[in-house]
Amino acid sequence: MIFYFSGTGNTKWAAEQLALATHDVLRYIPDELKNGTLEYTLQEDERLGFCFPTHGWQPPKIVRQFIRKAQFHTPSSPDAQHPTYVYALTTCGDNMGHAMRILNKELNHHGLHTDAAFAVVMPESNVCFSFLHLDSPEREHQKVEAAKAYMPHICEVVVHRKRNVEELVKGAIPYTYTYVIGGYYNKHLITDRHFWVDEEACIQCGLCAKLCPVDDIEGIPPHWKHDGSCTNCLACYHHCPRHAIHWGNMKRGQYTFKMK
Repeated sequence: MIFYFSGTGNTKWAAEQLALATHDVLRYIPDELKNGTLEYTLQEDERLGFCFPTHGWQPPKIVRQFIRKAQFHTPSSPDAQHPTYVYALTTCGDNMGHAMRILNKELNHHGLHTDAAFAVVMPESNVCFSFLHLDSPEREHQKVEAAKAYMPHICEVVVHRKRNVEELVKGAIPYTYTYVIGGYYNKHLITDRHFWVDEEACIQCGLCAKLCPVDDIEGIPPHWKHDGSCTNCLACYHHCPRHAIHWGNMKRGQYTFKMK
């Protein structure tokens, strides 16, 4: 069983590669939360995987909420001879700080811990910090090609249930990234209050509302509900066909994953 979340498509692609290699069921976390029944029984020898993008050097709010609410019934306890194999993969623009440490704290409430953890560097999509910029087309291509070359190795590790594997890109100052800068980001910038729409550019296609994982967008032209549900995945921003949606006062480009 693989649970994943993705805003621009980077993590969705990685999760799909794992599903193809393992033949495990792929489940989209927002759909699972909407369905309401968050009780999962793993079969003997079934793997448990989590795939998510790094948001502000931490796991996305929606991923943490899901893990807290879910119940995982495993065929063996963590201290058994053959405990359930748990792994996690995060995608990040350059590094992911201690995001995996936070994920494991959430999993620990279920008596679980990752046996293998990976970070896959993918094109940057964060447009909420002034010091972060989208990659050039050349750099974007390099990152995607490197990820494509790396994924078969990750799949091989997971298929064969190799344990004590940690292949992460934490960066030079991971504590500062996650708990200082990331702490500010996740406290103050995980909000829909900075989004706005250029009504002259908007073609009223409704794609932003359709793609919003938490149903936070409604109306034509679109507006955000401001009800605290936004996970700031930027799907509405990056997928808008006319780039009519903006975040704050900064003018930035758009990125969505495309296999070339």
